[in-house]
Amino acid sequence: MDLVNFVATLGIALGLAGGLAGSSIGTARAASAGLTILAEEPGYFKQVMILSALPMTQTFYGLIFAILGYTSVIPSVHNLTPLKAWAFLGIGIAVFCAEFASAWMQGVVCMSGIIEVPKTKGSIWIHTLILASYVELFGILGMVFGYLLLSIVASLPV
Repeated sequence: MDLVNFVATLGIALGLAGGLAGSSIGTARAASAGLTILAEEPGYFKQVMILSALPMTQTFYGLIFAILGYTSVIPSVHNLTPLKAWAFLGIGIAVFCAEFASAWMQGVVCMSGIIEVPKTKGSIWIHTLILASYVELFGILGMVFGYLLLSIVASLPV
């Protein structure tokens, strides 16, 4: 594999890497808080499990970005120039950041909600789901805009 193809491939892979890294951190933060709560109040397992799992979704967004990049964008590029390859890398870095930050911060929101579950007798968990979905949106936008930018760069005549 030459350098140009390697750089383009790396750029697309970074979207998945950001989702994996951010989801790991976000899930760990939320699950750690959940274990503390479950040790004293095992009846809140359902709420803790759902809130702890939410940051995993950014891994799926990174995977979707990578699959679309590898299956529809890369094959459509007839002339992969160094400029396009470096643009793919830049787009991949942006998607990495979006997925990483979204998953990590969603984990923080979910952790805060989990901590409050026993104090509110479980009623806070729906509110936490709603607030966590705001953070989720940035992961979705990172995936969509990343794919859109990959498609635009791929179609450029340069």
